[in-house]
Amino acid sequence: MIQPQITKFLQNKKNLLAFSAGGDSTALFFLLLEQNIPFDIAIVDYNLRKQSKAEVTYAKELANKYKKECYVKNSPKIKNNFEANARKIRYDFFSHLIEQNGYETLLTAHHLGDRLEWFLMQFTKGAGAVELVGMRQIEQKDNYTLVRPLLGVTKEELVEYLKLHKIVYFEDETNSDLSYKRNYFRHKFAQPLLQEYAKGIAKSFEYLDKDVNILVEDIEINSFEDMAFFYTTSNKRAQIVALDRYFKKIGHLLTKNERFLLETKQEVIISRRYVVAFFDDFVCITPFVQNVTLPKEFKEECRVLKINQKQRAFFFLNKKSFEFYKTLNKKKV
Repeated sequence: MIQPQITKFLQNKKNLLAFSAGGDSTALFFLLLEQNIPFDIAIVDYNLRKQSKAEVTYAKELANKYKKECYVKNSPKIKNNFEANARKIRYDFFSHLIEQNGYETLLTAHHLGDRLEWFLMQFTKGAGAVELVGMRQIEQKDNYTLVRPLLGVTKEELVEYLKLHKIVYFEDETNSDLSYKRNYFRHKFAQPLLQEYAKGIAKSFEYLDKDVNILVEDIEINSFEDMAFFYTTSNKRAQIVALDRYFKKIGHLLTKNERFLLETKQEVIISRRYVVAFFDDFVCITPFVQNVTLPKEFKEECRVLKINQKQRAFFFLNKKSFEFYKTLNKKKV
C-alpha cells in the first residue's frame, strides 16, 4: 500500500507517526513495520471520551512491543471550536517533539477518503485548484517534512488489511456524528462516490497535483523582527496562496471574505490583528497597531515612502523594522 518511492524516501530518516489507535493510523503503524521504516509515535488524549484512556494504553503497549518511543499529550479541555483547536494542540505537540528530538518527518494516516472529503467541502464553498487539491503526499514545512503515505489508499482497503492480519484498533464513536461537517460529507457523499469510482478519483488527484505545480509557483515568505514580506510576482493567485499558507502557519485560517479582499484591495486588515499591504515590488505583513499618536514629521516620511495608514503605527513603534522597510522600498535585498 505504501508506494516504493515513499518507502525509499522514509527508509533512512528519523520519522514520527501521528498515532490515534484508530483504524487508519494503526494500519499505517503495521505497514511501516512491514517496510522496515524506522519511526516513533505520538498520541494526544483530548479527555473527551472514556475510550481515549484505553487508546493511549494501546499506543504504549504497541510502542513497548515493537521498541518504539511513545509520546503522550494530555490536552486541556477544549470549550469551543473543537476541530480547529484540537488540530492546533496536536500539531504544536508534534512540532515540539520534532524540534526537541531531531525528527525529520511527521507521518499522518490521511487516506483517499480524507482527501475527497476536503475536496467536496471546498468545492461547495467556492475554491480554486489549490484549495481543492488540499493535502499533498509530501509537504515541506519549516523544520520537517509532512508525509502522508496512504493518500492514494481507500478506507475500505485499510479495514480489509486490518481484518486480514487480525490487528486490534479502536473506532471513535464521534465519527458517526453528522453534526460534524466532515462526517456529514463523508457519509453522504465521499463514501458512496469512492465505492463506485475510487480508481478514477485517485487518478484525478494525480492530475490535479501536477496541474497545480504548473499553475502556482512557490513563493518564499521572509521575516524581519515582527514583520513578514515577499516579493511580488505576475501571478496574483500564487501570492494569495502564499498568504493563505502563511496565516495558516501562524494559527489563522483566512475567511472567504478575507481572501476576496486580498484579491481586490491593496491594503487588508486580517482578523483585526494583521495588516497586509501590496506594493509594486513586494507584499508586507505587519501586526495591526492602533491608538498611537504619530508625530507630523513621521507621517510625512511615511507618505513619501508610500507606507499605508494602517501600518504606520507599527513602524513608528518598531524602528528596526522601519529601517528595514526602507531598504525594501529602494531595492530588493
